[in-house]
Amino acid sequence: MAFDERLAERIRVVLDGREAIREQRMFGGVAFMDHGNMCVGIVHDDLMARVGADAWEEALAQPGARPMDFVPSRPMKGMVYVSPDAIATEEELRSWVERCLAFTSTLPAKG
Repeated sequence: MAFDERLAERIRVVLDGREAIREQRMFGGVAFMDHGNMCVGIVHDDLMARVGADAWEEALAQPGARPMDFVPSRPMKGMVYVSPDAIATEEELRSWVERCLAFTSTLPAKG
């Protein structure tokens, strides 16, 4: 399954200099791991954003956000997809990535 390589490069720029970030193929796309925890990723051309259960409703209220639902009618609470038009500018993308980093920074590091 292909994913948007241009978006991946834009995310790499936002995450540049953060030593705890690594890339991993996941969900047919790519994920960026923060201390071993999935933070953001790309599925096709959508941003996959891990915002956490407490911030999920607020994230869904943002333009271009929708529930992440690999299994129809069973959304993954705490995860959203963000459409390309909602992350068209560097400021929009950075805002989403920083929102996700804020959440993953609260999680214990994994191996």
